[in-house]
Amino acid sequence: MSIWFLLNGALLIWALWNVIESLAVHTTYYHFLLGFAGFLFFIFNWTRNAVFATIRGTKDRQKKIRLAKFSKKIMPYHRWTGTLSIVFILLHGMAVLYLYNFDLTNMKILTGLLAALTMLALVLSGWYSLLIRHDLMTRNLHRRLGLSLFILVALHLAF
Repeated sequence: MSIWFLLNGALLIWALWNVIESLAVHTTYYHFLLGFAGFLFFIFNWTRNAVFATIRGTKDRQKKIRLAKFSKKIMPYHRWTGTLSIVFILLHGMAVLYLYNFDLTNMKILTGLLAALTMLALVLSGWYSLLIRHDLMTRNLHRRLGLSLFILVALHLAF
C-alpha cells in the first residue's frame, strides 16, 4: 500500500472532523456541505494517484494487473468527478463570499481562493489532455497540480 492511501485517509478524516465541528458551531452550514462534497469528489480522484503509486511500488504482478484493471474502469468517471468537484467548490466559494464577504487578509479565504484556482487549472488540464493533447508534459502538469491542490486543501483545513 502506498503512503498516499494513508495521507488521503488522514486528510479525509481531518476534513470530516472540521465539517462536523463546524456544523455544531454555525447556524448556516450549507457552504460547509458544498465544500465537503467538492472535497469528496477531489479525494476520490486523487486516490488514483495512490493506486498508481502502489502499482509502481509493488513487485507482485497479479496485484499490479488487478489495480491497473480497476483504474481503467474508473477512468471514464475521472473527468466527470473532477468537473463535479469544481462545480461544488465554486458553489462553496460563492456561498462563502455571500456569507462572509471577500477579504484576502483572511487566510481561510485566501487559501480557498488559491485552492479553487488550482482546482480550475487541474480540471482544465485534464480536459485539455483528453480533447487536445495527451503527452508527458500535460500528464506531469496535471499530476503536479493535483499535488499542489492536495497541499492547498490541507492548508485550507488548517486555517
